[in-house]
Amino acid sequence: MTMPPTDHDDLPRRPGRVHMAARQRGTDITALGSLALHVPHVAASLAVVFVVSYALSYLSNLPWWLLLGCWVVSGALVFHRPCERLMARWLFRLRYPTPEEDGRLRPVWREVTARAGVDAGAYQLWIEESDAVNAMAAAGHIVGVTSHSLRTLTPGQLAGVLAHELGHHARGHAWASLLSLWYALPARLAWRLLLRLATRLDRLPTGVAAVVIGVTGAVVVALATATYGLIFLPLATPYLVAAVSRRSELRADEHAAGLGFAPQLMAVLHQERLREESRRVPATALGAASTKDGMIARLLDSHPDVHTRLHRLQARPESRR
Repeated sequence: MTMPPTDHDDLPRRPGRVHMAARQRGTDITALGSLALHVPHVAASLAVVFVVSYALSYLSNLPWWLLLGCWVVSGALVFHRPCERLMARWLFRLRYPTPEEDGRLRPVWREVTARAGVDAGAYQLWIEESDAVNAMAAAGHIVGVTSHSLRTLTPGQLAGVLAHELGHHARGHAWASLLSLWYALPARLAWRLLLRLATRLDRLPTGVAAVVIGVTGAVVVALATATYGLIFLPLATPYLVAAVSRRSELRADEHAAGLGFAPQLMAVLHQERLREESRRVPATALGAASTKDGMIARLLDSHPDVHTRLHRLQARPESRR
């Protein structure tokens, strides 16, 4: 089928029939890297869930392996459509498009998926109430765009943004990110609980606090020796995960450019760069501490800076057509 152009439309339509690609999804190196970096967290979560399941087995008639098994297979809910709808509403704070929004959004999405050879109906379109130009890809089939983007972007620019999000789905970034987050959650909750308990050590008698600190230190040293220091790897994981995430954003840009949306996506990034420059604080007004904090923030940023994204897109042949 073909999409008829609309008035004042800067989105050229793909002529001819739409051919569905034999392989519509894949998993690239950044998705695999994200999963690999979370292995220590998942192993810690497995230990936490095992301890909790074993404890609950004494309070109920359920065997511990059943509780543990339910948690292990719970990651499949990422691809379960009803669960995705719940996540979209309650976790990501998204809503269904209004008829007017759907009339603007769906034709653009169909054009993007037609160029990619992907079934447009395989994904759920959602709206985020926000005054920012942004979009998101999550779980197995969620594609969200902000209401401000829908109001202000041209059809071509909106297509570039949606093509970027389709790249996250097509390359496995969306499901890998959410799956890693889910299976690392028990370990993170246990760590926060330990930190909260650590803040209460000053309320304990001096002798008891010394024993707790001594035992904890001995356990850490023993684990560090037995694992050749690998237990400290999670301390560097946030920086490594952020670096992999930045790389996945560049790969999603490449996917959009490969579909012919490099100029449109670059136009959106140019607008973003102008907004950033208008909010930028002069470097002379920053102290040394602020500069250090800014460097750490950049290392932990999940998105590359706009200049890097524009440079990478500009270097692609699609952007010079």
